[in-house]
Amino acid sequence: MNLIKVNDKRTEKMFLDTARYIYRNDTTWVCPLDKDIQGIFDPLVNTYFKHGIAERWILTDGSNKLTGRIAAFIDYNLANSYDQPTGGIGFFECVQDEKAAFLLFDTAVAWLKDKGMEAADGPVNFGETDRYWGLLVNGFTHPSFDVSYNPPYYRQFFESYGFKVYYTMEGFHLDITKPLPERLQKIAGRIISQPGYEFRHFTWKNEAAMTMDFVTVFNEAWASFKENFEPLEPDYISAVLKKARPIVDEEFIWIAYHSGKPIGIYLMFPDLNMILKHLKGKMKLPDMIKFLWLKKRKTITRAKGVLMGVIPQFQNRGIESAFIHNLQEVFRRKSHYTEIEFSWVADFNPRMRKIFMAVGCVPAKDYITYRYLFDRTKEFKRYPIPNEV
Repeated sequence: MNLIKVNDKRTEKMFLDTARYIYRNDTTWVCPLDKDIQGIFDPLVNTYFKHGIAERWILTDGSNKLTGRIAAFIDYNLANSYDQPTGGIGFFECVQDEKAAFLLFDTAVAWLKDKGMEAADGPVNFGETDRYWGLLVNGFTHPSFDVSYNPPYYRQFFESYGFKVYYTMEGFHLDITKPLPERLQKIAGRIISQPGYEFRHFTWKNEAAMTMDFVTVFNEAWASFKENFEPLEPDYISAVLKKARPIVDEEFIWIAYHSGKPIGIYLMFPDLNMILKHLKGKMKLPDMIKFLWLKKRKTITRAKGVLMGVIPQFQNRGIESAFIHNLQEVFRRKSHYTEIEFSWVADFNPRMRKIFMAVGCVPAKDYITYRYLFDRTKEFKRYPIPNEV
C-alpha cells in the first residue's frame, strides 16, 4: 500500500475521487460538491486556519488503485481546553480492509502526536459541528446536505482500533403532511397570542439586523450548555446565508422576539442533496443549468432543519412549538414539501430531544462522535451528560 500526502491539484483530485470510488455502487450516497470539500482545506476559504492546521493523505494499493483517505486537523482554540490536548480526524473513507483503515488511523494519529496532541476526536469536521460530524451507525437512508453518511462497516474500524464513544447523536424526521399534535397547537397558540411576543421570518431586506439578532440568540443559548463553546461571528452567518442564497427560502428562517429583544432562532434550508444527487459533485455551467431546471421542477421536497434554540430565560415556554406552528402555515402554501429532517441532537442536550419528540418528530438516524486517547493507560472520560431528563 502507498500513502500519499495531498499537496497539489493531482493529489487533491485523488482525495475527492476516493469517495466516488468507495461509493461507486451505493445508490443512497450523495456526492458533496467538490468545491465545498476543497474549501474546508483552503486557508483562503476556511477561517479555522486562522487558529488551526490541517493535513490530508490518500492510500492506494499495489496497483495504484484508490483505497482510502483521511484528514487530521487541530483547532488550537479548542485543543488545549480538554483534559488532554485534542485534535481531530475526519473525511475518512476506506475500502473494507482493516489493515488499510488502521494504516490511515496510524498516519493521522502520528501527525497529531508530532504536533503535541494527546487525543483525537473523530470523525469530525475542521469547522462547525453542523457539517460532516460524527459516524452514522443506524438509519442508512438518504443523507441530508452536509450531514455524514458512510458504510456500516466503518463502525467496526473505529471501535477495533480503540476509539471510544465520546457522545452520541440522533437525527429526527418530521412528516409535515400529518397534523401537529393537539397539545403543541395549544401551546403555540397561547404563546403567539400573548402580548410582547413576535415571530418574524428572515428577509434579505433586513439581512444585517436579523443576522445580528440570530448571532445574539445563538451565542447566549448555546453557551448555556455546550462545553468549550466558541461564539459565532456575524460575518460567518452572513457568509453562510449568501453562499446558500440560490436555495434560501426566507420563510424557512425565523427569529422570536419578546418586547423587541431576540430570544429564539430557527434555521432551515431546502435539502440541497435532493438536487446534488444528480450532479456528481460538479458545478460547471451544464450542472448549473441542470440545478436550476431541477429546482424549478420542485425536485426538493425535503427541508433540512439545521438548528433551533432559545435563550435560557425563555426556555420551557413553548417558543419551539410556535416555530413549528408557523412553519406548518408556510408548508400549507408550499405543498410540494413533505418532510423535515433535523440533522442531529447530541445526548448532552436531552432538553432539545424532548422538544423534538413533543412536536411530533421521530428518531431516524444515530451517529457517534468518538475519542481516542493516545496514552492507552489514561482514564477515558465521556462528554458530560446533564441530569436533566
